[in-house]
Amino acid sequence: MNSQLSAMSFSTKAFILYLISAFSIALLSALFLNYKPSSLNNYSLPLRYGSITDKLWPELKVSWRLGLATLIGFLGSAFGTVGGVGGGGIFVPMLTLIIGFDTKSAAALSKCMIMGASTSSVFYNLRVRHPTKEVPILDYDLALLFQPMLMLGITVGVALSVVFPYWLITVLIIILFIGTSSRSFFKGTEMWKEETLLKKEMAMAQATFVNSRGELLIDTEYDPLVPREEKSPMQIFCSNLKWKRILVLMVVWVSFLLLQVIKNDVKVCSVWYWVLFSLQFPIALVVFGYEAMKLYKDHKKRMSTGNPESICEASIEWTALHIIFCALCGILGGTVGGLLGSGGGFILGPLLIEIGVIPQVASATATFVMMFSSSLSVVEFYLLKRFPIPYAIYLFTVSVLAGFVGQLFVRKLLRILGRASIIVFILSGVIFASALTMGIIGIEKSIHMIQNHEFMGFLGFCSSQ
Repeated sequence: MNSQLSAMSFSTKAFILYLISAFSIALLSALFLNYKPSSLNNYSLPLRYGSITDKLWPELKVSWRLGLATLIGFLGSAFGTVGGVGGGGIFVPMLTLIIGFDTKSAAALSKCMIMGASTSSVFYNLRVRHPTKEVPILDYDLALLFQPMLMLGITVGVALSVVFPYWLITVLIIILFIGTSSRSFFKGTEMWKEETLLKKEMAMAQATFVNSRGELLIDTEYDPLVPREEKSPMQIFCSNLKWKRILVLMVVWVSFLLLQVIKNDVKVCSVWYWVLFSLQFPIALVVFGYEAMKLYKDHKKRMSTGNPESICEASIEWTALHIIFCALCGILGGTVGGLLGSGGGFILGPLLIEIGVIPQVASATATFVMMFSSSLSVVEFYLLKRFPIPYAIYLFTVSVLAGFVGQLFVRKLLRILGRASIIVFILSGVIFASALTMGIIGIEKSIHMIQNHEFMGFLGFCSSQ
């Protein structure tokens, strides 16, 4: 067991080293290209997410484009919510390439789809029991730990999307998605092997069983010593709801929304703009700090008493280093969400698996957190009139249905096969598909920018808006 944990620790450190090295090379390359000639007459500023662009809003009508987009959106929502990653990396290219929306509107509509799929998935999961314990399938402690940092990261990501060159965003996302996809696939393979070994042991235990008189019994079926109490759907639903925790999450949600709405009516880069922008940090840090201290004290108490049972689903030791690591990952997940127009699940989903959360709980918790982050963006985009209402309602409805169908299909598949690793493989596949689609779109746009002699370095935050 110790050798297995050390191997996992080594692979995690290798993955972090890969991300740091690749990100550093990409950023240094961007700095090298950041040289501005004395005259910019031959260079045009690129149209960016967050800059002033012409709205491209196609009419909602029956066509092969709408049919293909509906199919892709349905499959992306179904598998994305099951894996706990949302699917924003698939939705944005679909909306721009197939239907013809501009990038800004596509990112806003992508949030509508993520909100629809995650909301239906959360409602479905509230009616599902925890697979092994008598606790909610939603881990509220981890939700309170990651949700504030995820929302803070989304704000940072939207700001960086204005500054970072488009090609750099593409490179960073490809590096990140390939890394997280490969790491998730590796974890899924490990889980598959463990499940196979467990199935063999259970089969042997059932095939050969010795009774109290020493007689050898073959193919003896036996019930567990402590059978689980049967609960009605309403009892399961009520036991999965923790109203005090939900209230705290709602307070964070409303606080961020109010700050965003007020900030949008203030002149960019004015004193009040930066004051409102800075107020988001203490809100996120207070909630995160409270939950982090709770997990840290619980870890210390368990270490002193020798109790292995943690108050949350994660199997890691909640040391200061691990808490800081989770905070940085939460901000990174939100930043990716802000750059892409996704819900941040591309980091949160794999991270929950990495810290030892079982796939069913990781998927349910990730979609629960994404419901808050995506709905925050949808309300803000609605107030700013960033998307056409008919398309938003249509895509939202498609995603709601897809979320239900995806959860229903995978839960039945889990009951038949008895392998939770399927969720991890779905997560890995959705991230890899997003890496391909975002990579193709990004490379194509970058080539177009080079051909048009557009500036390829960093842009000024205040001057480019």
